[in-house]
Amino acid sequence: MNTDLLTRLAHAEAAAHRQYGRTGEAAQFGPLVAVHAGPNLPLNVAWHDGTRPPTAEELEALEAFSDRHEQPATLHLLSAFAALVLPLLKERGYALEYVLHAYTHDLTHLPALSALTVREAKADAWAALAARGFGPGAEEIMSVVAHTPGARLFVADTDAAPAANAALSLTEGVAAFYGTAALPEFQGRGLQTALLAHRLNFAAQAGADLASVFVTPGSGSERNVQRAGFRLAGMRLTLTRVG
Repeated sequence: MNTDLLTRLAHAEAAAHRQYGRTGEAAQFGPLVAVHAGPNLPLNVAWHDGTRPPTAEELEALEAFSDRHEQPATLHLLSAFAALVLPLLKERGYALEYVLHAYTHDLTHLPALSALTVREAKADAWAALAARGFGPGAEEIMSVVAHTPGARLFVADTDAAPAANAALSLTEGVAAFYGTAALPEFQGRGLQTALLAHRLNFAAQAGADLASVFVTPGSGSERNVQRAGFRLAGMRLTLTRVG
């Protein structure tokens, strides 16, 4: 496990996460950057920034922030810091909710662009397409994501129509990839591969030297990012206080 790489990734993710407080509130408690983006949104979590373990007092402050916004106290933690942070979280009643694999891509070697058309999109159009791809109930969060400062939004076309979407944000030289979905009727046509290649090339031209993405273990998305040249760097643990 490359601790230096994951420290850089954690710091960039925490800094970028603050932007989601634009629609609500963001606060920092030591190494934890907490956000309330709006009622019942999955963005309502804290990111551990990789600098040091939080203290009990800082976790207590996060929990008070979460209680005030009527959301569970939840945080994202990269695996390089688990040994230092998990004992304190366990003492305070946090339990593992789910795990994603963290992948990174050095932007010195880039894949060829696809023959499919990939273009930037305006926020409202992107959010509407993304909500269709992710399914019912995704409308509000896709709108928040699309209108977040610094988001670069892309769609891939097939049959002369928008069929898939993806996004990235650039923070401290790290291009974070997220928000990828394809309309069900267009899945299996290489759209995610096209969006990955386009974003990798775009990120390099924009001055990034590293790209990152979180994916569900064993998923089709994981296979796609592996084929695009991403390498497994660690895991993102999501923990929620249940006690």
